Amino acid sequence: MVPPAQFDSYYGKPVIKAPVWKSPQIPGYLFLGGLAGASSLIGAGAQVTGRPALARAAKAGAFGAGCVSVAALVHDLGRPARFLNMLRVFKVTSPLSVGSWLLSAYVPAAGAAAFSATTGRMPRIGAAATAGAALLGPGVAAYTAALISDTAVPAWHEGYPELPFVFAGSAATAAGGLGLLAAPADQSDPARYLAIFGIAAELAASSRLKRRIGMVAEPYRSGRGGAYLRAGQVLSVAGAAGSMLARRSRLAGAVSGATLLAASAATRWGIFHAGLDSAADPRYTIVPQRERLRERQREREHPQAQDRR
Repeated sequence: MVPPAQFDSYYGKPVIKAPVWKSPQIPGYLFLGGLAGASSLIGAGAQVTGRPALARAAKAGAFGAGCVSVAALVHDLGRPARFLNMLRVFKVTSPLSVGSWLLSAYVPAAGAAAFSATTGRMPRIGAAATAGAALLGPGVAAYTAALISDTAVPAWHEGYPELPFVFAGSAATAAGGLGLLAAPADQSDPARYLAIFGIAAELAASSRLKRRIGMVAEPYRSGRGGAYLRAGQVLSVAGAAGSMLARRSRLAGAVSGATLLAASAATRWGIFHAGLDSAADPRYTIVPQRERLRERQREREHPQAQDRR
């Protein structure tokens, strides 16, 4: 009898090559991009509703996070010229190309909005820049999900329908946390509501992702990635509960805001390490492939059953 097949590869090597991306540069890039994009939305909303302190904090945070996010990406690339080379063409089918152009347009707009909000100068240019940053913000917050999903890494590729919602929810949590941390209590309500909405969206999308992709979701529950994600969930719940006290206590708002920022960062680090773990284990590549092949064979053999479904 032939023994059961073992999920291994020649010379003990993984079936696919794991990403060469490093920590903390790339998970930091994922986290800070989300924080920047969602903060621009808060900044625009705060300006429209007459919350100047929240608007200043959100716009300054958006610009700072955007700059550091680009710096982390350039550091991982090795040379600034490599980032500039990506701007030589615009390729719609490449998430990295689209993301590079998004960042190139977003960061100057966020910078102009932050400058106007903090100095009071050039209000018309500041208003236009605020609108532009808010328009580009959702794309900046979520495009990194498409970036990592467009790879052969099983835990990322299999989760492509839900990861944008996970990233958008995590970004909203971070931006809400920044608002609670930096803005006075009487102006922090929008930040609190956005953070709670982000937590709910992230948890719902994460739960659906883990149910849908089956065994490939194991790295999201175990190992280093699972530990980060569990920490993120605990911190999210604690931060949301603490934000309820922010209306009465400035200290409670600051502590809950910092907790929510840490929760969002833990989520990004968890997703990053879960992907690396899934790339290193041949099972997560081989088993889904075999299941898809068996499903296609069943469809060819029983086309009528497929039509009834």
